[in-house]
Amino acid sequence: MTADFLAALAANLLSPAVLFFALGIVAALLRSDLRFPDALYTALTIYLLTAIGFKGGVAIHEAGWRTVIGPALAATLLGAAVPLWVYPLLRFGGRLRAVDAAAVAAHYGSVSAVTFIAATNYLKGIGVPYESYATAFLAVMESPAIIVGVLLGKLSLERGEGVSGPSVRQLLHEALAGRSVVLLVGALLVGALSGRVGMDKVEPFFVTPFQGVLALFLLEMGTVAGARLGDLKKVGPFLAGFGVVMPLLHGALGVLLGKFVGLGEGGATLLGVLAASASYIAAPAAIRLALPEASPALYLTASLAITFPFNLTVGIPAYYGFAHYLFR
Repeated sequence: MTADFLAALAANLLSPAVLFFALGIVAALLRSDLRFPDALYTALTIYLLTAIGFKGGVAIHEAGWRTVIGPALAATLLGAAVPLWVYPLLRFGGRLRAVDAAAVAAHYGSVSAVTFIAATNYLKGIGVPYESYATAFLAVMESPAIIVGVLLGKLSLERGEGVSGPSVRQLLHEALAGRSVVLLVGALLVGALSGRVGMDKVEPFFVTPFQGVLALFLLEMGTVAGARLGDLKKVGPFLAGFGVVMPLLHGALGVLLGKFVGLGEGGATLLGVLAASASYIAAPAAIRLALPEASPALYLTASLAITFPFNLTVGIPAYYGFAHYLFR
């Protein structure tokens, strides 16, 4: 078991995606002038979200909605539930302000699309099949935790902690109509309606260049994460440990839930990866609008500088290792 895990870990660390991410971190540490224009970063994000949503929709078309609905509902409930136990842990164990605990909880209940993509690449690399409609889990887990986390933060406003922000209606609109949610869900519906015939028409654009675009995106994310490494001293030892331990616990829970709802070894691994991931695209945008007094140094550093690199390098092989053990 240990030898298999170490071999899988080495294979993951030497994948182009992870190596480009490491290159970005090195560039940031060297204070290189390597920077992606904002327009290019936005374009890469739009491409990746649209591609994974569309491919997931095609997979749903082929598998049938009846096959997908049960696991997708379980994934939705898991995403909504995570902030409910993360919040009190951060509030009373980590002694964070209520608004900061709510903001971090929203990030850790929501999901990372790039971590999910890296996990699918990892499973393909080691020859493990998975349910191709698993992208649906990514789409349905994006928003529920953000909504729950923000509502927890709004409750602190009612208790007189001085947190200001928009109305519940506005924050719901931000969480449900944000770019990442619209692209994921919209592209998923397009793929589900057009099916394989539609995929054949756009495959040269959405499939062939995908890995290269992912490498560029992770290069950029490496520079961003590297620039935030100096903020680690600001988050404190509790939050630093939280950013590693909590993904492991959530990853194991996701794998167990995947097995319970009938997913295979690969599909359960992907649900574990999603449960273990933390959002750094959709959640920060919603939190900045809804809870402006929450500290970005806490929620961004925890999700982007701690949990994201951990999952990308060590976490993904660990969640697969647990799934492999559980199914065997």
